[in-house]
Amino acid sequence: MSLLPQYTHIINPKLKHIYLSFDNEGNLVIKSPKVTQQKIEQLLLKKSSWINNAREKIQQKKGKPLDFSSDLEIYFMGEVYPLTLVRYNKKRAHLDFDGEAFRLFYHTYDEKLFQKHLDRFYKTEAQKHIIPHVEFWAKKMCLSPADIRFRKTKRQWGSCSGKNILSFNTMMMKLPHDVIQYIIVHELAHIKHKHHQKAFWQLVEHYVPDYRAQVTELKNYMT
Repeated sequence: MSLLPQYTHIINPKLKHIYLSFDNEGNLVIKSPKVTQQKIEQLLLKKSSWINNAREKIQQKKGKPLDFSSDLEIYFMGEVYPLTLVRYNKKRAHLDFDGEAFRLFYHTYDEKLFQKHLDRFYKTEAQKHIIPHVEFWAKKMCLSPADIRFRKTKRQWGSCSGKNILSFNTMMMKLPHDVIQYIIVHELAHIKHKHHQKAFWQLVEHYVPDYRAQVTELKNYMT
């Protein structure tokens, strides 16, 4: 006999996280991007007490559904942090991070609203963290970017325009520190070399000798 609860699993490739909720009948619904069955089962085991308590509350409310959602993990600077969702009376939602865990305070849970707050967090941290490092490497490499910009993209971690404007993906803040440094040096090197030929990689390697290891590590992350 399985110890896992019965559930309906809805796969949505557009989602970035795994969410648990209950329908009006109290049935467990899982919404997620494409993930392994093992990952789903690990989440269900981890949240088993929470799931049981939530079902009891639904029954006590006589058909009134409980707003119940759970994110599995949030990446920040190469580390994985848990997320706790806290329902409160104020209508204005906000996301907190204390260095050990994330907490989303919300009145009525909205998946798009959560993503908006997470995107804002990444952008704020990117501006705070990346700009000083760009300035450090630019000085060390004797290169001068025309501007530094940030935006969320799906395909590129960074880019350098023909006018030497550097653009960085705010999702870079998911990555480990050393990988971030590699991306910064990579884009700065494009100010001097607008290609990926030997001279470009020699310049990158001069400042990031283990850049190949960082490229390999980068493949473990998606934007």
